[in-house]
Order: sequence, then structure tokens, then C-alpha cells
Amino acid sequence: MKVEFSRFGAPALAALLLLSGLGLALLEILPALPHLEASGGYDAEHLLLLYSTLPRMATALITGAALALSGTILQQVLRNPLASPTTLGVSAGANLAPVSVMLAFPSLTGWGRDAVALSGSALAALAIFSISARHGFSPFSLILSGMIVGLWCGAAAAILVLMNDQYLSGIFIWGAGSLSQQSWAIPASLLPKVALLAALALIATRPLTLSQIGDAGATSLGLPIKWARGFILAIAIALSALVTSAVGIIGFIGLVAPQIVRLAGARRILSQLIWSPIAGAGLLLMTDQAIKLLAPGDFVPTGAVTALLGGPILIALLPRLATASRALPGVASPGPAIHSRAASFAILLTGIIALAIAAIFFGRTPDGAWAWLPARSWDEILPLRLPRVAAAFGAGTVLGVTGLILQRLTGNEMASPEVIGVSAGATLGVAAAMFAFAGPSLTIQLAFAGGGALAVLTVIFLLSARSGFGPNRVLLAGIAFGAILDAGIGVLAASGDPRGLALIRWMAGSTYFVDNAVAASALLIALACLIAAFLASRWLALLQLGTETASELGLRILPARVVLFGLSAIMTAAATLVVGPLSFVGLMAPHLAHGLGLRRPAAQLLAAAIIGAALLVIADWTGRMIAFPYQIPAGLISALVGAPMLLIVLRRRA
Repeated sequence: MKVEFSRFGAPALAALLLLSGLGLALLEILPALPHLEASGGYDAEHLLLLYSTLPRMATALITGAALALSGTILQQVLRNPLASPTTLGVSAGANLAPVSVMLAFPSLTGWGRDAVALSGSALAALAIFSISARHGFSPFSLILSGMIVGLWCGAAAAILVLMNDQYLSGIFIWGAGSLSQQSWAIPASLLPKVALLAALALIATRPLTLSQIGDAGATSLGLPIKWARGFILAIAIALSALVTSAVGIIGFIGLVAPQIVRLAGARRILSQLIWSPIAGAGLLLMTDQAIKLLAPGDFVPTGAVTALLGGPILIALLPRLATASRALPGVASPGPAIHSRAASFAILLTGIIALAIAAIFFGRTPDGAWAWLPARSWDEILPLRLPRVAAAFGAGTVLGVTGLILQRLTGNEMASPEVIGVSAGATLGVAAAMFAFAGPSLTIQLAFAGGGALAVLTVIFLLSARSGFGPNRVLLAGIAFGAILDAGIGVLAASGDPRGLALIRWMAGSTYFVDNAVAASALLIALACLIAAFLASRWLALLQLGTETASELGLRILPARVVLFGLSAIMTAAATLVVGPLSFVGLMAPHLAHGLGLRRPAAQLLAAAIIGAALLVIADWTGRMIAFPYQIPAGLISALVGAPMLLIVLRRRA
């Protein structure tokens, strides 16, 4: 049964949400009221109410209103129903900046924490808008570039946290969006700043209204559209930065609250600016109080739960986004001709063999000097290095092939297991295995990871079928699954369960604990999947021609897609077990293979496999040597390189 929010009206619905949150809060406050009259001594209930419960409620109301107002402004200025501080990556930039400064220059956090967060948000927004401006600020390019920036900021923050694990728990819980308070300091400092920005937003109502008629129309009425747009966007970015600086990332309130208010009948911008913050305040307070009732003890950050709920909402809102304004080019775009294909592959094979040998035998000695491994140390060092290089080789091969298959299946040059959420599904499967079994074997982990990846692919398949597998829908669905993954892992890690922290370390993509069995399995799976992909190369070639042409040539479209999706799920699961979910090798390897000018799927598959293996071998070696004697996981190294590459591809796309 479809709910018609417009029957309630925006004021009534916003008030209902706020009163619902306050009602749940009263359930916690009323039992503690008698303690307010307690006289003498220290009353624990009295102190908790005055310095923890009430400040937390105030913080929830203020941050919820600020995020909803920020989301409303972003959606109106950018004309994008999916715009919010979370989906645009602005919150991720605000989160990375304080973490970086906290570790490098801790003294700055005492007086300039808001300024640091604001600078991080501004840099993230600058990167996003500079890319989207080349595409007319289309909804698709905004959301995709925001996702990429968010992933890069998350990978960078993860590296900083893993290299400073003595601060892991505190930094992670803060970054996940914890509303826990011990005094009135945060709400007291946050309220006047948010109130000032809200007043500026109300003053900017007329420019915001005029901007809706288009740049030409607004300019003809005397509005300096560029300056007005920049000023209004600065308000939204500042609101998000202040909230992130105070309590970490609170996901999806800025997306959901404006949508609810609009569905309730708020059409005018002024009414949205008024009622959306009220609805956001009620939503966040209601969510926070529900968390305290269901999971007492302040172990679950509120921000993680809002993202966990927001992911499905984002999936539900995808049909509302107009993504047909721009068509993506085919993945098999022409490139420089290769006269000798055999010579090209000979060069690639020679290069990967040389890289593997260098990764095994060349590195830094215990005193930090660079040297080749002496023969007398082979018995001690080779058993440590060889499995890691072999596992990275196998995982890179699989990811390169998977990325090429997914790009050809979706007709989308941006597709890869990491981007469209398949790796996220595999990670959730591994998490389920870790919590379902005391010590899951490699086979069990592979089965659960494959099931999770296949489930995500199935959902994406069903969501995209209505739009004819439109590439934009596929990518935007991946954003939602990535958000659900981050939220689920955040809840597990913040719960204090050692398996949650172990899962975070595994997600970083380190080959540190790879043994001979895992390395041999990775190589065997890579060989088997590569053979299967070669056998299906004709299907890939026919699917590239379109469904009608492929059917006329005798290809059964649905079974072929099912088999290829299933193969992609298995390969993604195998690679994710070794290098985690954020390597971006599945994106980079096919693009580099296309750059060689190869046309046929079989040739592209082989080139992508070799290039993917080379990329991960290099990433693993770099992670072992760049911060010697400490180690940075190969998956994070690849993500730091892969995300900027994706931004470059998006920026250059026609």
C-alpha cells in the first residue's frame, strides 16, 4: 500500500516526526525526573540526565536540523533529488581533514577543529564541482564524483587509522557518527553557528528561488547567478562541516528529510527551508532514541545506523532521478592500433614476470637500505614474500577480468566490482561467515562471499532491468550498497566485538596473513575463471552489439547474462578475500587494456588479466616498502591510485 505523505501536509508531518522523537525522549527522561529533586551528595541519575541525556538530545536536534537544511539547499541548487552531504562526499572530506590533522598536528584541533573540517569539505566540494561542471552539473556526474571522492577519503582515513591503531577505537567511533555527550559543550557551541547559517539560508530564499528558472532567466532578473550559487552552496557545505566536526558523519538525514517534506506537499522553497530542518531534527532524535532503547550502552554510533537505513531509501529513490540526459560511450572505444598483438602480449608477460621477481627479491633490509635479497636469506624470507606475491597476482588477474566483463555487460566504462557494489556484497558475506562460525574455513568464506556478491548482482539486475540496464542506474545502485556495507561494518566494529575490528583490518586489503594454501587457491581460481571467461568471450562480443542483434545471431540473452553475472560474483568473492573490497583494480585494468588498442574480447580479457596482476603486485610491494618497517595494505594503496584515475576518466568523458 503506497503512503501518500501529501495528505498530512508538510507542517503536520514535520511536527509529527518531531513530536515522535520527543515522545521517545520522554520515555527516558520521565523515570529520571525524581532524581532532579535529590538533595546532597552526587546522584548518578541526576548527573547522567543533566550532562549526558539532555545534551545528547539537544545535539541530535541541532545536527538533524543542520543536515536536513544542508540537504535541502544542495538538492535545490543542484536540481538533484539525491544530493546530500553524504552522497556528494562532502561529509567524507570533512571527516578526513580532522583525522589527518589530529594525527599530524594535534595542537590545531584545540582551536581550529571547525576550520579544519570546513577546509576538508571545501576541498572535496571543489573536486566534485570541477568535474561536474564539465557535464553541466548533471545529477549522474555529481553523485558519481561524490561517491568517488568519498571512497578516496575513506581509504585515506583508513590508512591513517591503521598506521595509528592505538587511536583506532576512538577515531573510528567518532567518524561513524556518535552523539554521545558528557557535557553541554558541543550543543552550546554548535547551536549559534547553525542558527547563523540557517538565518543566512532564509535570507537567500529569493536567490534560491530565482535560480530554479535557469541561469539565463535569473541573470535577466538581475541575479549574479554564479556568485549567488557559490554563496548558497557555501552555506550548505559549512553546515555539513560543522556537524561532521562535532559528531562525525551522520548519514542520509540530509537526503531523506527534504524528500519527505516535498512528498508531504512542500513545493515552495521557503516552506522547504522551514519544515525540512524540523523533520530532520525529529528523524535523528527518533533514530537515536530507538538505538538507545534497542541497544543500550552507547556501543552503536547513530551515524552508522542512519546510513544502514538510508541505503535502502536511496535505492527506492533511484527511479526518481533523471539519468538519461547523457549517454555513456561504448567501452570498446577506438585506440591506437597495435600491429603486432603477439609482440604486445610478449611485452606484457615479460613485464609481469620481471615485476614478480622484483617484488620477491628486491626490497629494503632491516636497516632500511635498498638491496636484492641475498641467497643466504632465501630460506627465511621467500616463504614470507612468495605467498603474498602469488596471492596478489591471482587476485589482480581475477579483478581485471571481472572489471572487463562488467563493463561490457553494462555498456559502462565506469563499471567495476568496487564501484557497483559487488565487492560490498562479498564483504557482507564474509562478515556473515565470521559471525556465524567460530573459525570459518577458506571454503566457507568463499561460499558466503560469493553468495553476497551474487545477491548484490541480482538486486542490481532487477533494479536495472526496467531501464534496459542503463549504466547510470547500475552505478547509482552501487552507491547505495556501498553505504549499506559501510554502515553494517561500522555497527559491527563499534560494538566492541573483536571480530568487527578484525573485519576492518581485513577490509583494508592486506596480504599479510596469506599463507601457501590461500596463495595456491588464489592462483587456481584465477586460472579457472580466466579459462571460463575466455570460453564466454563470444557472448561478450555479441552482447556489445545490442540485445536484438545478439538474439538474431543465436545468443540466448538471459541465460548468457545470468552465467556472466554468476562468474563475476565468484571472481569478485575470490579476489575480495585476498585484497578487500576497495582495490579499484577492476576499474583500472580494463581501461589500460583498452588503451592498447585491443578490440576483441578475448584479447582484452588476457590484457586486463595481466595488467590487473601487475597493478596488485606493484601495490603489494609498495605497501610493504613505502613505510618500512610498517606495512600499508595493498587494497588501500590501489584505492588511493584508482579513485583519482576514475575522477580523471569521468572528467575527460564526453
